[in-house]
Amino acid sequence: MKTVKLAFRLAASCLTGLAAVILFSSPALAADGPYTLDQVARGKLLYGEHCATCHGYKLEGGAGPTLVGPLFAARWSQSTRTVDDLYYIMRTAMPRPRVGSLAEAEYLDLLAFVLSRNGVPAGGSPITADAARLAAVRMVTAADEGAASPPKKIYIVGERGTRPRGKGPSAADLRDAASSTDWLYHTHDFRGTRFSPLEAINPGNVGRMQVACLYQLGSTENFLTGPIVYAGVMYVTTARLTVALDAATCHERWRHSWEPQDSEVWLNNRGVAIQDGYVVRGTADGYLFALDAADGNLLWARQVAKPAAGETITMPPLIYEDLVIIGPAGSENNIQGWIGAFKLADGSPVWRFNTIPKAGEPGFETWKHDPSLPVGGGAVWTPLSLDVERRELYVPVTNPAPDFPAALRPGKNLYTNSLVALDVRTGRLNWYAQLVPNDDRDYDLNQVSPIIDGDVRGKNRKLIVAAGKDGIVRVLDRDTHAVLHQTVIGTRLNEDTPITAEGTRYCPGVLGGIQWNGPAWYPAAHTLYVPTVDWCWTAKLEQEIRPIPGELYLGATIEPDENSQGFLTAIDALTGDIRWQYRSEEPMAGAVTTTAGGVLFVAETAGNLLAFDAESGKELYRFNTGGSMTAGVVTYAVAGKQYVAAASGKGSYFIGGRGSPTVVVFSLPAD
Repeated sequence: MKTVKLAFRLAASCLTGLAAVILFSSPALAADGPYTLDQVARGKLLYGEHCATCHGYKLEGGAGPTLVGPLFAARWSQSTRTVDDLYYIMRTAMPRPRVGSLAEAEYLDLLAFVLSRNGVPAGGSPITADAARLAAVRMVTAADEGAASPPKKIYIVGERGTRPRGKGPSAADLRDAASSTDWLYHTHDFRGTRFSPLEAINPGNVGRMQVACLYQLGSTENFLTGPIVYAGVMYVTTARLTVALDAATCHERWRHSWEPQDSEVWLNNRGVAIQDGYVVRGTADGYLFALDAADGNLLWARQVAKPAAGETITMPPLIYEDLVIIGPAGSENNIQGWIGAFKLADGSPVWRFNTIPKAGEPGFETWKHDPSLPVGGGAVWTPLSLDVERRELYVPVTNPAPDFPAALRPGKNLYTNSLVALDVRTGRLNWYAQLVPNDDRDYDLNQVSPIIDGDVRGKNRKLIVAAGKDGIVRVLDRDTHAVLHQTVIGTRLNEDTPITAEGTRYCPGVLGGIQWNGPAWYPAAHTLYVPTVDWCWTAKLEQEIRPIPGELYLGATIEPDENSQGFLTAIDALTGDIRWQYRSEEPMAGAVTTTAGGVLFVAETAGNLLAFDAESGKELYRFNTGGSMTAGVVTYAVAGKQYVAAASGKGSYFIGGRGSPTVVVFSLPAD
C-alpha cells in the first residue's frame, strides 16, 4: 500500500521541538487525497463565519481548543479515534450554540479545511460522509514511526526549586478571611459568603465612583477569572496566563504563560488560590502548578488530570493548611469524576474521592446501566466551600453522562448533582444530598455556598445554600441534611417532560439557572443575592450515541431559543421569600458581591458594573466596561482605601462573547 507523508508546521502554541507528521493511507485512496480544493475554499469561509471566534482565525485556539499542530494530531492519532469520529463530533457538537445547524455538505467542507491545515493532501474527489472512507484517514505523530520526540513531563520542578520567596497569606489568614479587607479566596472566604466587611463605599457615595485604573491582558482568551487580592497585589488568570498586578494602580508586577504539555480540552480558567507565597492554579491540559508570589517563577507542576479521557481543570483551587484541593471538569466528555487533595509543597497526591463510584464503592449500585455502555460525569468546575470548625469540605458535583438519555443509565446515578460533604483531611465521605437524581437535562449542581447560620422555623440552625442550573436555590440544614426550603427563579417549562427524539423544549435550558458564580450573603438583612440565566433550550435525542473517549457525549443535539434574559434576585435566606428582583436584558452569569457598607456590586453580561442598595434594590451606579462581564467582582482595601475590581471580556461559547480580557478597578475620587 502506497502512503503519502507530509511534515507538520509546528503551531506557535504547541510544544517546542515536537516534530509531527501526518500519515494518510488507504488502498482506495492510495494516489489521491480525500477532499478537493473547492471544498477547502468553502470550508475556509464557513470556518471564519462559525468557528474562528472560538478556535482562532488560524486554528490556534482561543475560547476553544487548537485545531492544528502536533497536539491536535496526537489527540486524533489515538487508536480509539478516527477522522470519522472527528466528523461525528463536528456535526453533533458544533457550531455552538446552534449545534447541528449546518448542512451535511457544509460540515464536510469544514472537515476538508481542517484536514488541509493539518497537512493532509487534496485530491480530485470530494470528501463524503462515508464512514469507512473517513476512518481510513489517520493522523499519526512522528513517535508512531520511531522518531525521537521529547517525552511529556508529568512532574516539573522549577529552576530555583519548589520553595517560594514570596510570603503570605498564612493558613491562619485564610481561616480568618471572613474579617479580612483583602479578597483571599475565590468567594472571599472559605464559607463562600462573597461578603466584605468594608464600608467606606456606601449608598450615599457609591454614585461618585470613578475608574482608578485598568489593565488589558493582551490576549483573546475567555476571561472567567475570580480575582484574588492580598497585601495590595491582585492575581488574575486566563486559560494560559497568570498575572500579578498592583491592586491600586494596575501596574503589572509579573506574568507567567503556561506552555501546554498535553492536548487542551476546555480553555477556561476561574482563578488561583494563594498561601505562604504559593500561587496555585490548574490548566486546560490537566496540570496543577504553583508559582512564586514574589516574581511568578514556576515552582512545580504536576499533571493530575487526563486530557485524553476528557478531563480538564477550570475551577479555582482551595488551599487548606498543607493541602491543595481541586478536581476536573468534563462531565460532558464522560469523565469518571473525582475531587482530590495534593500537597502544597510539591503537588503530590494525598487523597481522592470518586464522584462516580467504582465497583465496590458505596453508590456504585445506583448505576443500573448496560455494562457495555460507558457512563460517567460527576465533574467539579466551580468553587468549594469549607466549614473550618467541622473540618468539613462541601463539593458541588455536576451532571451524569451521557447527558440527556437518562433511560440508558437507570438509577440515582450517585454522586452526580449532589452536595457531597467530605472530611477535608482524609477525603472520607461524611454525608451527601442528591438534589437532582437521574438528571436528563444537564442540571449541574454547581454552587455549595454560602455557609451561614440562622433561625429557621423557630430553631437556630447550621445552614448551607445549594444552587444550580435548574434555577432552584435550596437551603439545607448541615446537621440533618434536609432541604428546609427552596426558591425557584425564572421560567419553568416542561422541566419534568421526557426528552424525545422529536425534541423537547424546556426551561431553564441547558445553560439556564445559576451558572459559575453563585449567591452572595448580606448578614445584616439575612439576604441572598443570586444572579441567574433565564433561557429555554430544545434537546433532541440522537439516534446514534457514539462514545468517543474524551469527547462530547451528550446523546442529544441542543439548540437555544433566540431570546434570553437574566435576573438578580434578593432572597430571604431564612424563609425563601423573594424580596426584590432586577431583570437584565441578557443572561446574568457574573459575580455579585456584598459589603458592610450596604452596597451590592454586580457584574452584568451586557458589560455594566452595577451597584444596588442591598436592602431596597435601588440602582445606585452603572458603568459600561465595553466587554461582557461574566467573571468576578471583588472589593478590597489598599493603604486604607476601598477599591472595587471587575473582570471584563468574553466569557464562554454561549454567554457573553464580547471583549478582550480586561481588569477595571474603581474607587471614590480623592477628597
